[in-house]
Amino acid sequence: MVLMSSIELSAQEKELCHQVARQSIQHGLETGRALKVDIDDFPPALQRPAATFVTLLKNGQLRGCIGALQVYQPLIQDVAEHAYAAAFSDPRFPALSQAEFPSLDIEISVLGEPEPISFQDEEDLLEQIRPGIDGLILEYGYNRGTFLPTVWEELPDKRDFLNHLKMKAGLPQQWWDNAAKVSRYETLTF
Repeated sequence: MVLMSSIELSAQEKELCHQVARQSIQHGLETGRALKVDIDDFPPALQRPAATFVTLLKNGQLRGCIGALQVYQPLIQDVAEHAYAAAFSDPRFPALSQAEFPSLDIEISVLGEPEPISFQDEEDLLEQIRPGIDGLILEYGYNRGTFLPTVWEELPDKRDFLNHLKMKAGLPQQWWDNAAKVSRYETLTF
């Protein structure tokens, strides 16, 4: 399996991703299932394995976000499945209704390879985090959470970003243990 080493897509390829995401949600409204895509119908860049997140926004507010941190299928198939899941399976929201569909904005993030961050303590980690660039994965035991780089728009302070990530991972805001694992990744978001 050849992974996407650098994240670059043409305007046409991005548009195809958006079309498939929208079609998958419409297909879900009609059939209760994600759209099955024929990988061979798409350009080579969209056939390559990649991990994606699909974020749905309604009037600028989060309406659903589902994705994967590990690469396990072609990019275009990942988009179709995560668009459907964001609309119908995000546990934070009820299933999307037909009435909401026309007003949805769809944001697709293609993830780069996660890179572990070595740090001495929480302060050292905070020094290394790059606001607006890094998506973070926090892991501790069975607890795990991630924030895409777009979350920096709402949480621009490094400490706030990390504290909210702790909560998303099911840990207390003020918690810290140097045995925690933190990785960073970049995204191509469109």
